[in-house]
Amino acid sequence: MSLAHIPSHVPNLRDYAFDWALVDVETSGLVPRQHRVLSLAVVTIGPDGEQTGEFSTLLNPGCDPGPVHVHGLTAERLQGAPTFEQIAGQVGVMLQDRVLVAHNAQFDYDFLAHEFARARMWLPVSQRLCTLALNRRVDPPTDDLRLGTLAAHYGVTQLHAHDALDDTRVLAGVLRASLREAARLDLPLPLVTCPPRQDSQFMPKPPKTPCAFRNPGRLSPGGPLKQGMKIAITGDTATPRAELIARSVAAGMNVMSSVSRHTSVLVTNDHASGSAKARRASSEGVPVIDEHTFLRLLGNVRSGTPHEQQHAGTPSTAEPAPAQTAAPAPPEKTAHVPTARGPEDDGRAPSPAPARMKAGGPLAGRRVLVLGGTHPNAAAARVRVVELGGAAAINLSASVTDVVLLLGGDTDRRMPRITALEIPTYDANWLDAPTAETFLPADRRQAPRVLPRGGVVDLPGEIRTSRWIVTAAWGQQTTCEIDLVAFMVDEDDQVSRDENFVFYAAPESPDGTLRLLTDGPTEQTITTDLAALPSAVRKVVIAAAIDGTVAFGDIGPIQITTGPGNSAPPLAQAALDAATTERTMLLAEIYRRGPVWRFRAVGQGFDHGLDALARSYGVDVEG
Repeated sequence: MSLAHIPSHVPNLRDYAFDWALVDVETSGLVPRQHRVLSLAVVTIGPDGEQTGEFSTLLNPGCDPGPVHVHGLTAERLQGAPTFEQIAGQVGVMLQDRVLVAHNAQFDYDFLAHEFARARMWLPVSQRLCTLALNRRVDPPTDDLRLGTLAAHYGVTQLHAHDALDDTRVLAGVLRASLREAARLDLPLPLVTCPPRQDSQFMPKPPKTPCAFRNPGRLSPGGPLKQGMKIAITGDTATPRAELIARSVAAGMNVMSSVSRHTSVLVTNDHASGSAKARRASSEGVPVIDEHTFLRLLGNVRSGTPHEQQHAGTPSTAEPAPAQTAAPAPPEKTAHVPTARGPEDDGRAPSPAPARMKAGGPLAGRRVLVLGGTHPNAAAARVRVVELGGAAAINLSASVTDVVLLLGGDTDRRMPRITALEIPTYDANWLDAPTAETFLPADRRQAPRVLPRGGVVDLPGEIRTSRWIVTAAWGQQTTCEIDLVAFMVDEDDQVSRDENFVFYAAPESPDGTLRLLTDGPTEQTITTDLAALPSAVRKVVIAAAIDGTVAFGDIGPIQITTGPGNSAPPLAQAALDAATTERTMLLAEIYRRGPVWRFRAVGQGFDHGLDALARSYGVDVEG
């Protein structure tokens, strides 16, 4: 198959023509900084889609090969194979000046980056393309986006799943077909600029042992310390800081690197200190004691309440208490996102009450793209689509069934492609009493549940043994960048340590339970291992922040999807686009409800920046 089969009338074919290096690795585990590559295959393809080279090898990792039942690579099979260091130079030549391509590309890229670092070499890759992210844009009519499923859909023969070379050959066929579909739909490729993750500074810090006890509150005057109290230390101490922290942790204290309104006590020998911690303690009314008093109190610490006792007995069925803020606007009106609240509220997102969701409706099973109009009118139209049982699309894809044209929508750059694809178009009045034409892509057996803003859905029980993801996607931007972030918070809506906040500069928590994946300039993913989260974590909050001068009202809708893995069918989706002047947006949260995890589409925005949002969750932000 060649890219020459792309229709000649498709503009800018050069946008889809690169020198490609397709990669697949089999590994001893899932964590690049801990596990090793066991086998590697590279297939190179030219801009015309023709193969130009091929290489594959088993590798001796010098460690246990891990899940043999998955990859079939026993220690005996790997004995005598070369080490990665021995083949790194040859692989580097094949990757040089090419776009690295893989299915779930960040996984393969991260493993290669760490292997090259161990070999004291640089991974010569400046861009990568994820065929999984590309097909999320194309949105083919398949039950899921696993490589084998896409191969079957695109007519690519797969002989041996989890064989690196065969998987790479299959990937080549999927890439060619996906590029043809992207060109047919005039979709920009989700190319990712690769950071220099080979640097040792990228390696996450060893995890801190989580505190096993709930925070009992602040130290009372003359009262004792209790296990679970959040302790901050600032300034010089007579006892070495490391020893002071170790003794505190051993006594059951939760030593924090920052001060927030939930801090139990600040320890300092200079009460007039002008440090950031001292200033914050003063503004929040946090008790302050000296080192001598603290050490004396450490000798008689009262027992605390373990986190796991929080749900002893009959599981609670109550929703998390909503914050005091304006309720979401009803679906039939243009929703307005309340902006940042006053200083007494600390700027955290509320937890809106669950929205009721209708089953079925005249647009059930349809995906409607709204073009044109003012932002409030377009947002109201998308709300109406969801109310009628449909899904609101944010970009043109193979699954779009209908297009609604508001004022100026007929001049949208996507209209020639929509006309060529013969997708039905309607004016705004169609949403009053829609009648759908017969244009429908192939049926999908598993359609995600469409959630309105504030909508809640229970996660299935089998998540206890799998990772859960939340993906956010938006339209292509030229004036700003959007960053996805996540916080793991306790029952007080506070992080237990700064490392429980992941963002672009720290994309993974130390224990690996929370990760940020960058799948392209218009899509990022938060993945979390809910089964491995510390018992103190009651909620995972996913937010977005703008790096630039525009606001979320200028961005348009943000689509969030959630499901049990990158390639699996999503459980639910929502389009959030009620923002106006906000620069940070709470998109979603995954929270415990008794023994069950739940997902909520939030859609709450604030005018302040990411630093203020992070501080509201107890993260120590420099500057």
